[in-house]
Amino acid sequence: MIKFHLKCDQGHDFESWFQSGDAFDKLVATGMVTCTTCGSADVAKSIMAPAVSTSSQITAPKQAEAALAEFRKKVEENSDYVGTSFAKEARDMHDGLTPERPIYGEAKFADAKKLVDDGIPVMPLPFVPTKKTN
Repeated sequence: MIKFHLKCDQGHDFESWFQSGDAFDKLVATGMVTCTTCGSADVAKSIMAPAVSTSSQITAPKQAEAALAEFRKKVEENSDYVGTSFAKEARDMHDGLTPERPIYGEAKFADAKKLVDDGIPVMPLPFVPTKKTN
């Protein structure tokens, strides 16, 4: 059995198991492999890394946690926490109403999307802030 990462002509990504690479090719040729999202039969393999077991995989989660903790520390030490007023602060800096400075905080998805849509550079952080203004 082999697992392939697949992509349809509409850009949807998904995974599926096959008996072999030849079995995948035969099923695709007959239109038997379809996108799990839209049902398109125009499906191709995506680039994928081989699953290789190494001893470093055991320590990888700890290394990832340590890297995330270090990233969080740097963000919190070098940025101002603005809490739930993040979207307003980011927009005010972009519009030149307040001086630019590194900030982090919390925003509703719709507010963050509007910032991105308006060309204001923001990104989600992979952690919940520890500082609270209240």
